[in-house]
Amino acid sequence: VQLQASGGGLVQAGGSLRLSCAASGRTIGDYRMAWFRQGPGKEREFVAGITWGGGSTIYDDSVRGRFTISRDNTENTKNTMYLQMNSLKPEDTAVYYCAADARVRITTASSYAYWGQGTLVTVSS
Repeated sequence: VQLQASGGGLVQAGGSLRLSCAASGRTIGDYRMAWFRQGPGKEREFVAGITWGGGSTIYDDSVRGRFTISRDNTENTKNTMYLQMNSLKPEDTAVYYCAADARVRITTASSYAYWGQGTLVTVSS
């Protein structure tokens, strides 16, 4: 599975961004996908996850109510996962990574074999 993340950028506090992660290479109907982030001097941490088949979602407490994870499998945007980020805070500044795998512990980074290259989100105060 190849993952391509995009959508990062510079935004002021309180603003919004939408990240995308396009998956290719195989059928991911039974996969779990997630967003992780790694801030300056910090370890990679779980942000949000989704089961591709059922669409069940889970969020870290730090982003619940502000971020929304979703997936789209229509013909034009096949196998694409999104992270809509609203009410951004300076502490959301990080490189955001998408990850995918089957039968993983969805919140645990070490569970995933497939990773995107990361996209930088910078939130200014």
